[in-house]
Amino acid sequence: MSYTHTMKTPQRKSLRLKHYDYTQNGFYFITICIQNKTCLLGEIIDQKMILNDAGSMIHTLWYEIPHYYKGFQLHEFVVMPNHIHGIIEISSSGRTQGSAPTGLGLSDVLQRFKTLTTNRYIHGVKQHHWKRFDKQLWQRSYYEHIIRNEKKLEEIQTYIINNPMNWDTVGEDSHVLPMNETI
Repeated sequence: MSYTHTMKTPQRKSLRLKHYDYTQNGFYFITICIQNKTCLLGEIIDQKMILNDAGSMIHTLWYEIPHYYKGFQLHEFVVMPNHIHGIIEISSSGRTQGSAPTGLGLSDVLQRFKTLTTNRYIHGVKQHHWKRFDKQLWQRSYYEHIIRNEKKLEEIQTYIINNPMNWDTVGEDSHVLPMNETI
């Protein structure tokens, strides 16, 4: 008689809104954190973010997103020492008339961004002696918030713009805008 034991692996709780279509038009507030919240992208000096070479690379590649993904537009963005914040807008207006939708959603674009920046960071480690990271550059997944109205858009824009000035106040562990989840 043989006994087969199957262990259920714990399911990671999804950070995404159930049944929400992340390919639809709208504004999304994004936060992506460096693994273990290690400060690899620069430092805050006199309440200003000073990017190192790795931070500059992240900044440059973020702003290249619309060149490769039609219908994705970028708004406020900041690179912090151990995370990034940005607002991405998905809009069909970015597609040429008569063209088929890309079918790409927010997660597709962000996963590609994380992969590309990780590969470039590894190159920087090998060629320019950038600080090494532990196992992976970015934390798994990312935080997002669907921006549902103009008031919230303005609040989040202000939060992103002021993030470097608030670094000493809220500390390096703060990376997500405190919001009511029912917005």
